Amino acid sequence: MSMDQGRGGAEQPDEAAGSGGTEQPPQDAPPPQQQPPQDAPRPQVPPQQSAPPPPPYGAYGQHPQHPQYPQYPQYGPGPYPPPGPGPFAWGPPPAPKPGVIPLRPLQLGDVLGGTFATVGRCWRALFGISLIAYGGALIAVVLALGLAYVFVGDHFRAFIDTPEYGEPLWSDTLPVIVAGISVWVFALIAMLVASAMVSAVCPAALQDAVLGRPSAFGTVWRRTMARVPAVIGTGLLTALIVAIPFLLFLGVGLVVTVFSYTEQSNPGPVLALWFLGLIALLPLVMWLWVRFSLAPAVAVFESAGPVTALRRSTRLVRGSWWRIFGISLLVSLMAGVAGYFIQIPFNMIGMFSAIPTAGAMGPDPEPAEVFATMGVFMFFIMIGALVSQLVTALFPQLAVSLLYVDQRIRKESLDVTLAQAAGVPLTPAPAAAPAPAPYPG
Repeated sequence: MSMDQGRGGAEQPDEAAGSGGTEQPPQDAPPPQQQPPQDAPRPQVPPQQSAPPPPPYGAYGQHPQHPQYPQYPQYGPGPYPPPGPGPFAWGPPPAPKPGVIPLRPLQLGDVLGGTFATVGRCWRALFGISLIAYGGALIAVVLALGLAYVFVGDHFRAFIDTPEYGEPLWSDTLPVIVAGISVWVFALIAMLVASAMVSAVCPAALQDAVLGRPSAFGTVWRRTMARVPAVIGTGLLTALIVAIPFLLFLGVGLVVTVFSYTEQSNPGPVLALWFLGLIALLPLVMWLWVRFSLAPAVAVFESAGPVTALRRSTRLVRGSWWRIFGISLLVSLMAGVAGYFIQIPFNMIGMFSAIPTAGAMGPDPEPAEVFATMGVFMFFIMIGALVSQLVTALFPQLAVSLLYVDQRIRKESLDVTLAQAAGVPLTPAPAAAPAPAPYPG
């Protein structure tokens, strides 16, 4: 019995040693996987659900609606404000515009807009002084005609009353010719002075219009009258320079014509030579006209003399001849068309007003009746011509004066001087960004 116990006691330590001193429960083997019978149906697995396709893109500014995402606010239909001059503005800031033009190199739209804006701002001085100039010239010519009729009226009536198949006496013809030439020269001088006044009043008014200052009639009148002699000088010198090619061509043409008639040859080539010569002179005349076109503005703006004004105009036009020619020609054509349509109603009124007087005249009217009938017609013709002349003279000269300012901006940085005179910064400072809101808390 003790031996059994001793044998048992000896076996217990061996079991304890084999188990690491810890008794663990027995581990069951995994049950064998049961295979389904061959005839059993296979279970149906539900198909995996995929995400819904994204909705199609909508119009610009509309976000597609999605069930899993919130709906973002849509852009409104506009209109949206243009970008301002802030730090995130698009492009350079606009040039300052204290007066009728922006202080930068001008484009065609700036010249046309500045012309109309100057007329709207300074119309009293422009139309008033121009009306005084052309109206005074017209009255002076009419008075000269009346004075000539007082001196040669008897000779003129004898010249008119010459029998149908008779010849007027030379003693009656010569005074009429001299009086006619004298009135024509006087009218030419009067129109030259009137045109010089109009050419001077446009830059005189622009001196304030460009800077945005009010221009009084008296101020513009004093500026204009002070520079009229210089403007007349520029006009005479320009006409003399342009006349030199014509005089040379006229001399050569007369020599060729006399030689042709002396030789009793066909006059056809001579007439063709005259025509081709005049056509060849046109480009030279246009080139000289544009070359000296800025001289009146120089004479007024810079208080320069005639010769200095012509030289300055040549330097300013150099390199921009075609541009100045195109804009000047366009404005002149526009003013000419406007003046033509303005004159039509006055011509119609004059014609209908003279019809009753013309119908009352007999088959052999007296000179007084003819003058009375033609006087009514000519009165309305002259009024229409005066109004038309105001338009056709003012607008092109204003445009040329603005081209003078433009050329000085491009070549001499006149915009800096004009900005300082107007008291505006040449480049506006960008708008400051708004201050951030304080952090709450």
